[in-house]
Amino acid sequence: MANDLFVELQQKLEGKNVRIVLPEAYDERVLEAAVKLGATSYVKPVLVGKREKVEEIAKGLSLDASNLEVIDHENYEKLEELVAKFVERRAGKVTEEKARELLKDVNYFGTMLVYTGEVEGLVSGAIHSTGDTVRPALQIIKTKPGTKRTSGAFIMSKEDKRYVFADCAINPTLDSEGLAEIAIESAKTAKSFNVDPKVAMLSFSTLGSAVTEDTTKVAEATKLVKENAPELAVEGELQFDAAVVPSVAKLKAPNSKVQGDANVFVFPSLEAGNIGYKIAQRLGGFEAVGPILQGLNAPVNDLSRGCNAEDVYKLSLITAVQALEK
Repeated sequence: MANDLFVELQQKLEGKNVRIVLPEAYDERVLEAAVKLGATSYVKPVLVGKREKVEEIAKGLSLDASNLEVIDHENYEKLEELVAKFVERRAGKVTEEKARELLKDVNYFGTMLVYTGEVEGLVSGAIHSTGDTVRPALQIIKTKPGTKRTSGAFIMSKEDKRYVFADCAINPTLDSEGLAEIAIESAKTAKSFNVDPKVAMLSFSTLGSAVTEDTTKVAEATKLVKENAPELAVEGELQFDAAVVPSVAKLKAPNSKVQGDANVFVFPSLEAGNIGYKIAQRLGGFEAVGPILQGLNAPVNDLSRGCNAEDVYKLSLITAVQALEK
């Protein structure tokens, strides 16, 4: 199903030429992916760096980068305009001099291209930490109205199965309001990838079978989701087996809207989410695609530093789909 997912994404993106900035132009994996993307009508990659250096690296890889768009961030014709908009966006927290300095950083520069509408999304992280990728996005692009935080979801796919797991990447601890917000955002992510969301708010308890501060938090989060998104099929708190096994759901949660067929799993903490997706990936044989950052005004996504060119290509497609549907 992993392959089917990307066939579906490509069909969705056919002829759209969504402009996605790849700030790490000198990384061989990124450059290889950019050349592959540039040959499609799905994504128009925009690289940040010196054209001569990009073409030199491409030549060493036997790739033709001559048709790729490359923006020299140090000699950009609209640099002063970016500096002014950066200062304005940071509302007095950054001086002109500091803005000019920060824009020498390819991630800050790429994020400003997203903010000003020059491109529609950003993919970075092949050679930068998650903080280096996410920090500029949080400072400049910021979260959507009504959303207080960003979160990281994974699309987990294997054969005909497709699930969304969140938050697996960003927030170490969450209150009930945060969990509810992430549940609603994760349901939107599911829809983007042709999954009709049925949300399970996970815990070690099912509907009051245990009562602790942690289980109460998840139960309260579920209540908030039902109030704020009444159209969603959601249940919580649920143990994992009650979320995915119909016979167990019938026993433990007989009146639930999610009768053992949940496909969006909201974990009670980052610790649980990160462990959960890695167990599914390493022991269950699921492909983990992500993390996909949720809740931002425009899509910015973070690669693993252990990624390959195919990962860069796939995350660029995902980012382009998010851009179409934001």
